[in-house]
Amino acid sequence: MTSESVPADVAAALSRSGLPPVAFFADVDSTNDRALALAEQGAPDYTAVLADVQRAGRGRRGRTWFSPPGAGMYLSVVVRADGLEGHLGLVTMAAGVAVVEAVSEISGLPVELKWPNDLVIGRPWRKLAGILCEASALGTRQAVVVVGIGVNLERSAYPPEVAGRATSLAAECDVPAERADLIVACLRHLRTRIANLRANDAEAVLSRWRQFGRAGLDHSPVRWTDARGACRGIACGVDRDGALRVRQAGPVAGAPEGRGDERLIAGDVVWELLSRA
Repeated sequence: MTSESVPADVAAALSRSGLPPVAFFADVDSTNDRALALAEQGAPDYTAVLADVQRAGRGRRGRTWFSPPGAGMYLSVVVRADGLEGHLGLVTMAAGVAVVEAVSEISGLPVELKWPNDLVIGRPWRKLAGILCEASALGTRQAVVVVGIGVNLERSAYPPEVAGRATSLAAECDVPAERADLIVACLRHLRTRIANLRANDAEAVLSRWRQFGRAGLDHSPVRWTDARGACRGIACGVDRDGALRVRQAGPVAGAPEGRGDERLIAGDVVWELLSRA
């Protein structure tokens, strides 16, 4: 697996920032797959894979991440598990904080976080970016988490199922945001937030996540589906493990009665006043 020449603007931006080069592929199936393969070959911590196009980009829960040429930043980063004992479950939160800090820095936009891993903006929310973390070899010395980051940079012909909910930096910004600058900012902030976890300072990550995610955490009405059926409740925050705390308010369309406070650790949650239909 041989990478191609890194685009000149990206190479220059990385060099100015003192960051190592990235592995660049003009056209890949998935940057996460390439990063996982590099990790299995012994790639060091923070090895990054960048692509112009993904043919099989992934989102959460088996969804496809729309990745057309020249329209987004498609970046995956290898994070070795060394020093992250007890905090591996917070890597997604750390990545969310890092990316929202980077986008805010580069664009000046008032971006927010939607649990567990989406960057959104506006009212109702429009999705600007997503994060997919995938682990490999957990429980071994080769354990690794690959952080996949997709940011919509340009207006694009989104698939019909997401067109009403998606947006891009070009659509939201008066001044264009350069991909090279965003790559550097994402890599720099990700290193900072992973360093927080390795220093056993998870609260530094969680407090920032709560700051950027406060609109969806401050007693916002939500609904979700679990093994008992459709439920609704009130979002009350995220706990120290990154789980969403909800106070169940009752059933939806005949679902079982609520059982008080709960922790949601995965799944799809709809914010009834903030999410787009």
